[in-house]
Amino acid sequence: MKLNRAIAYALEALTYLADAGGGRPLASHDIARARGIPEKFLLKALLPLVRARLLDSLRGPNGGYRLAKPTKAITVLGVVEALAGPVRGEVPVEVAGKEGERLQGLCDQVAEATRAKLRQVKLSDLAGKRRKG
Repeated sequence: MKLNRAIAYALEALTYLADAGGGRPLASHDIARARGIPEKFLLKALLPLVRARLLDSLRGPNGGYRLAKPTKAITVLGVVEALAGPVRGEVPVEVAGKEGERLQGLCDQVAEATRAKLRQVKLSDLAGKRRKG
């Protein structure tokens, strides 16, 4: 499985908020600067996280972004699906018949295993790794 850049930026931002936020909102430009992410692209990654209710977005002079849930309640699966949609395996429509059915069954199994693995990894597992490692 390959994570796209938006997912990687989202995970970087979430781990930064977990490590440095302390529950207070942080401005996107501060997150971008701290993690070396172009702010324009970071904002595109943060919006789906707000829509998925993984982040809160607060306006005003003391506004910014903060985690909407505890780090143990935010999974990598939630982040991936917020940015890329449901994880699923799909066989091209050109593959039909019994072969297509068998391949679809295999793809469904792989997708479920991937979802299960990503569901196990929590933001709390990722946060703090930079300081410790």
